[in-house]
Amino acid sequence: MKRSSSVIRRAVLAAASVALATACTAQAAGGGGSASPTKTPATTAPAPTTPVPTATPSDDGKAPSASTTPTSEASPTEAPTTEAPSPEVMMRDGDESEQVRELQARLRQLDHFDRAPTGFYGTMTARSVKAFQKTQGLPERGWVDAATWRKLLGASRKPTADELKPSTTNQLDTPDARCMTGRVLCISKESRTLAWMIDGKVVSAMDVRFGSENTPTREGTFSVGWKAREWTSTIYHTPMPYAMFFSGGQAVHYSSDFAARGYNGASHGCVNVRDRAKLATLFDQVKVGDKVVVHW
Repeated sequence: MKRSSSVIRRAVLAAASVALATACTAQAAGGGGSASPTKTPATTAPAPTTPVPTATPSDDGKAPSASTTPTSEASPTEAPTTEAPSPEVMMRDGDESEQVRELQARLRQLDHFDRAPTGFYGTMTARSVKAFQKTQGLPERGWVDAATWRKLLGASRKPTADELKPSTTNQLDTPDARCMTGRVLCISKESRTLAWMIDGKVVSAMDVRFGSENTPTREGTFSVGWKAREWTSTIYHTPMPYAMFFSGGQAVHYSSDFAARGYNGASHGCVNVRDRAKLATLFDQVKVGDKVVVHW
């Protein structure tokens, strides 16, 4: 009996040991017990949002192409504020050049300039430019900028050699007020003309040429001091036929150089005439003491 009880007790203990071992194995397999402890996951920042493609229609009607919409906008860069630049002056009152001559010839084609081109930009040219600018809807400045020049080139044609330097007499301008009384040699630097006037009426007129920048013809009111049908300059040793002296060594006289080269040259201060026959007739009419007015 005792032996049987002992056997039964050992059997019970063995069964208990098997059950305990099975339970430990299951706990280990389930991640508990002596296995690494389960950690609570840390809070992490959400993953960045991927831009969602949007369809952009194409200009030619093809299938829209995909583009991405940015998740953030950059601050716009402001463009610096600048004032509109002033028009650049190409030609204005007081200028003298071959381009001014072309300007006058083109204006003359359009009936805005009623005299032969001189190459000098004076008040008459300024008035003509204003008139042209008005017809073109441009600001009436009286001086030439790039816009005015482009309009003029489009409205006119390239001047011929005779249009630039006509062989005919230059057109007279309005006489200076000092020329309206008495006997006067009225000489205009702007129109490059000499008008022989008696009591406000023009008796004859002719083209004239003046001194250069280094030897300018003096302006003002003078009188004929003395005359010489044949004279040679004591300084430059050049002939001065039909000379009528009015200011020191400056005189009205015929110039063969002016007759040959036109306005490509200049005098040493005298008033050159290129029409010898006209000047010869004038020489016989002018008296010592007659007034001489040189003006712009």
